[in-house]
Amino acid sequence: MTSFKYKDVSSTAFQLRCTACGDLHNILAKHKTCSCGKVLFVDYDLEKAKETLDKQSLQSRNRFNIWRMAEIMPVYQEKYRFSLGEGWTPLVKLNNIGEKLQLNELYLKDEGFNPTGSFKSRGLCAAVSRAVELGINEFVIPTAGNAGAALAAYAARTKSNAHIFMPEDTPPFIITEIKALGADAHLVKGLITDAGKIAKEQGIENNWFDVSTLKEPYRAEGKKTMGLELAEQFNWSLPDAIIYPTGGGTGIVGMWKAFDELEELGLIDDKRPKMISVQSSTCAPIVRAFEEGKDYAEFWENAETIAAGLRVPVAIADYLILNSLRKSNGSAIAIDDLTMKIVMSQLAKEEGIMQSAEGAAAVAALEPLLENGSIQEDEKIVVFGTGSGLTTPEAW
Repeated sequence: MTSFKYKDVSSTAFQLRCTACGDLHNILAKHKTCSCGKVLFVDYDLEKAKETLDKQSLQSRNRFNIWRMAEIMPVYQEKYRFSLGEGWTPLVKLNNIGEKLQLNELYLKDEGFNPTGSFKSRGLCAAVSRAVELGINEFVIPTAGNAGAALAAYAARTKSNAHIFMPEDTPPFIITEIKALGADAHLVKGLITDAGKIAKEQGIENNWFDVSTLKEPYRAEGKKTMGLELAEQFNWSLPDAIIYPTGGGTGIVGMWKAFDELEELGLIDDKRPKMISVQSSTCAPIVRAFEEGKDYAEFWENAETIAAGLRVPVAIADYLILNSLRKSNGSAIAIDDLTMKIVMSQLAKEEGIMQSAEGAAAVAALEPLLENGSIQEDEKIVVFGTGSGLTTPEAW
């Protein structure tokens, strides 16, 4: 196995690998996707990582952020491991909702505590940090909102420039947040896919580096830290089920990768949670593909939902999302907008948690998942609340 000298660095990343065709790529180059157009993952020398990364060594590490397990993160030099305090979000037991549903082990991983109010902080922190280490300082992204805010924040932190393209109906608070953080913001008619087309064109024309969902290798590495944290927070025993609101699906894909790496490191066993994808009933390409037994999802026409993060009519990682659902004996389910709003209010009034519509969709999925047998009352279940409800006041 090719290996770098690890002097003065602790990352064991050594190559990029295509998740579709298997081609290998030089990790020192500025790669986006594979030549076949599919997603690239980072490979680590896990045998080398074992020399310094174990349960005992983690007890002495006092830095609780996404760089905690630096051996299996993609940035080599400490000075490029930028942070705004992202990660290590609380795992809150939902006592009141759990009691109603007779779920004694129901938890919410509240990603609203991240610096920009959503889980997007993790992925963009890793992507921007690695890109800056590679000498990149001009970024472009299409966004439904939260990813743009995260990119703007980490661009500011790293003295880089962010060019952000988003639909005209992006929540006003997030538009204000992006502009306040100093980004170059553009409003586009249509959906995130329309913003993506313009962002791609402008990126090519101006030589801006595209950090779209899974169109470069490193956002997934930031998102996988949700899985790394879950394992450690549950004392190295994973939950029985993870219920995850799914747009681009980087979280599911990243966590599934994290679990494989943790097992190979000897930190967990081979037990895996059932991965359950939640989408909007008016934009559910993954749910439809899952139900139809397909390996790829078809474009969802006329996508519309109050949950901006779920309004993703097509995902580049569809095949990876569907694979993780099936390999884990998981499932996929769609929730309508009215139910999301009701559960947003329920979470606030019964648990004291202001969650986004996306997180509320995941909580709303609990009852139908119990009814159809996808989850059981005696299981340990983690629902991902991917963003703070404070970022989308117009949804209340």
